[in-house]
Amino acid sequence: MSDRSATEPWAAKIAHDGPPMHQERARQTRQLIMGAAAHEFATNGFRNTSLQAVAKRAEITKGAIYHHFTNKENLAASVVEEHYALWPVLVSEAGAAGLPPLDTVIHLLDKVAVTFRDDPLVQASARLQIERATIGIPLPTPFVGWTQLLTDLLRGAAEAGQLRPGCAPEVAARVIVAAFFGVQHISDALHDREDIVERWQEVKDVLLPSLRA
Repeated sequence: MSDRSATEPWAAKIAHDGPPMHQERARQTRQLIMGAAAHEFATNGFRNTSLQAVAKRAEITKGAIYHHFTNKENLAASVVEEHYALWPVLVSEAGAAGLPPLDTVIHLLDKVAVTFRDDPLVQASARLQIERATIGIPLPTPFVGWTQLLTDLLRGAAEAGQLRPGCAPEVAARVIVAAFFGVQHISDALHDREDIVERWQEVKDVLLPSLRA
């Protein structure tokens, strides 16, 4: 058997690996629906968004939405869950930069600010969290994960001598989370988040000197 004939079955296997075509189409349709829903929820909120409007934006039938999502509540919860799935990627990227712990916190939240400014999925999730009482099904609890993550990073900063003496990492984490998400909410209410990066820079200029050793 020639070398070529020996490798052909393996080459064919590589070419045909991956999900079946109908599964890939289903995945693409689901992502299309999520993107359209994110725009509608971010702009109009939960109560004023209809599945018909989502279908129109996605240029699909309303029945196609029901193939993937039970109802509007389920679609809203899926948008929020998809938003939370974005953060581990940003956290990993920030960690890969090799910065000291306190600088990792800053680098990470800088990226998060840009994501809030530019990503309709994140904007929709933020609005849905504010309107969580009207949705009627449980959503992930906001802020807790961020507070724990920043607490862990700031403990590392304290061990590295980056925090001023007497600065408790868990307290600093709560303050940073409150400041950051307060900024994003105010920026949203006043300027549709167009100035979030600048407003976050102002907070850093005032807050970080009080934390850094």
